[in-house]
Amino acid sequence: MITLPHSLFTAAQTQEIDRLAIEEHGIAGSELMARAGEAALSTIKSHWKQANRILILCGTGNNGGDGFELARQALDADLRVFVYELGSINDLNETAAAARAALLEAGVEINSFTSDALRSADVIVDALFGTGLDRNLPAEAEIAIQMINDSRTPVLSLDLPSGLHPDTGIPMPIAMHATITLSFSGLNQGLFTGFGPDYVGEIVFNSLQIPPAIYNKAPKSARRVGLEDFVERLSPRQRTGHKGLYGHLLIIGGNHGMPGAPRMAAEAGARVGAGLISIATRPEHATSLSLTRPELMCYGVEKADDLDPLLERCNAIAIGPGLGQCQWGQDLLDRALASKIPIVIDADALNLISKKEYRHDHWIITPHPGEAARLLNKDNLEQDRFDTVKELQKAYGGVTVLKGASTIINAGEPDPLTRLSIWGNPGMATGGMGDVLTGTIGGLLAQGISQFEAACLGVTLHGMAGDQAVQEDGERGLLASDLMPYLRRLSNLIYAE
Repeated sequence: MITLPHSLFTAAQTQEIDRLAIEEHGIAGSELMARAGEAALSTIKSHWKQANRILILCGTGNNGGDGFELARQALDADLRVFVYELGSINDLNETAAAARAALLEAGVEINSFTSDALRSADVIVDALFGTGLDRNLPAEAEIAIQMINDSRTPVLSLDLPSGLHPDTGIPMPIAMHATITLSFSGLNQGLFTGFGPDYVGEIVFNSLQIPPAIYNKAPKSARRVGLEDFVERLSPRQRTGHKGLYGHLLIIGGNHGMPGAPRMAAEAGARVGAGLISIATRPEHATSLSLTRPELMCYGVEKADDLDPLLERCNAIAIGPGLGQCQWGQDLLDRALASKIPIVIDADALNLISKKEYRHDHWIITPHPGEAARLLNKDNLEQDRFDTVKELQKAYGGVTVLKGASTIINAGEPDPLTRLSIWGNPGMATGGMGDVLTGTIGGLLAQGISQFEAACLGVTLHGMAGDQAVQEDGERGLLASDLMPYLRRLSNLIYAE
């Protein structure tokens, strides 16, 4: 996998990076454009070595200027270039207009785009809009993008696929399906969120030689997380360690007919290193759960008072897997929250807190989009997942983990920078995966890791375990329990790449 920067930016923030490069570091806009063209040409040569006929579709902004500059450099490299444009040339800024004029001077024709253009292209370069689009596509652009998508010709998108919102990853209303997205200056958060992963293909990044000092100064919207952030947390244990040093996790759940959910959460907590695991569940489930995994301590609880001795011994709680929404679950939730012990809230516990006014600083809530909608009493929350996670955190306190394709985590102040995980795959869209994540985060929390770190590391381990589990046998048929051996390996930094 190509290494990508960790910092993510909104469109406005990447524009600020370019402004700082031009105005404060004296890098001319034309020079940045020339570097973008060089990076694009290098990407074409390295990924499509046999390609000779390059179709470049240019818009009227800087993205179009990058396309014109690429065409000129490709011509110098003896490639056949076919350049088409959408929009009025009167809308071109000075730098893009100069690149267009230089291309015409080199003898290349620039034509209006038609469907006939697609007949013999080896590669199509999408230089239509990039990060500058903040509204629905013009009709002619929508038609052109649909034609290109239907052609199934490989596409290199510059900055990001045209039609994809740079901040939310939502198509407006359609977007280019890129084979490769070549991102310049700064990675936009929309590449990784919303529907972005369905459109971007392989992501390649080029900084255009922008000095590191600019990135240190420029504001950021988010940061990608990876295991390299947690090497110290996953370092080898001291030789004299014992189970009492590694925490006691209490899983609460397993209402009538649902013993499997807390069972999976409990094993996940154990696989990431918690020293002791207890389950508080319906009495009829306690014996059978102990038989399926004898390392777990399982207790039948009829009422909230039965939790008290268990709460006295645990260092962290994970509640919700199979909990149900009856009075039994509500009573257990209220007693667990009153303890002020660090706690992970998932599944039916989330549904229960959505019905009352709860706000705590000692919890981690882990909603999927449907649960998030109930928590905020809103629809269409997937239209801007970054705003949604911040709104959830502000409303409920603590740490919020908004699950989905590219799970995101926010903890508010004093570290308001949202974190994002690129790990995970569609095979994980199956029952029990959320329970495994809950146990994973809970197991880390029990070991004394802070709430925010436990959430970020837990999401990372969970997604990476899912990715490794599908490498051999594929995505279809993946079970939540298939992640267990990979959670253990990754928690010991084995096969962590």
